[in-house]
Amino acid sequence: MPDLEPSAPEISAPEILSTADGSLSAHSARYGQSYGSHFGAATQARQVFAEGSSTHLHPAPRVLEVGFGLGQNFRATLAATAGRPLHYLAYEFDPVAATLLREVTASDPLAAHPAWAALLEGWGQPVRLNQPGVTLDLRLEDVTLAVLPRDWASAVYLDGFSPGVNPEVWSPEFLGRLADALQPGGVLVTYSAAGHVRRGLRAAGLSVERLPGPAGKREVLRAVKGG
Repeated sequence: MPDLEPSAPEISAPEILSTADGSLSAHSARYGQSYGSHFGAATQARQVFAEGSSTHLHPAPRVLEVGFGLGQNFRATLAATAGRPLHYLAYEFDPVAATLLREVTASDPLAAHPAWAALLEGWGQPVRLNQPGVTLDLRLEDVTLAVLPRDWASAVYLDGFSPGVNPEVWSPEFLGRLADALQPGGVLVTYSAAGHVRRGLRAAGLSVERLPGPAGKREVLRAVKGG
């Protein structure tokens, strides 16, 4: 993986939100949107990302995440891949305060996981963990400027804020870079089913399909890189 150690951006403090499945999320003042669906943040993470990418079935998954946020997708992936080696490379440009992250995840079943506890301990700076079964590389930087690994990821989680407020991570050029980061046979998943996102993924050479979304979301996207 690339070895970059950028300075951490200024940390913000969104308000906490309760979602329909009992999990907590938060509202971003910077982007004016919540980090997870109010219909169920944990459900969205599991269905759209961990299961939608088939990471829950992969024998040795390598996940590249755009938009670490509150770590909901990371925790869902930890649960879905228990007992199998997981490599997780994540980018977050606008990290929340550690106190808020602890409060949001206090009742989460994965809150006691050693990897999550170690992440919280080092929160506020780039975090690198190498524990039995889990390697996490969390980078607090602008992913659009980062050097992404090529042909590395078995799954890409594209979970930035919506194209309307965070267009940079949905541009055709950046979608092409995400496609390059996928292994042959790798899968990109995202909650957005916008037409320009579908077209951008197809232009990047991926095979794109629309899948039924979780509660409150009619469709999501799954895009596969040819082998």
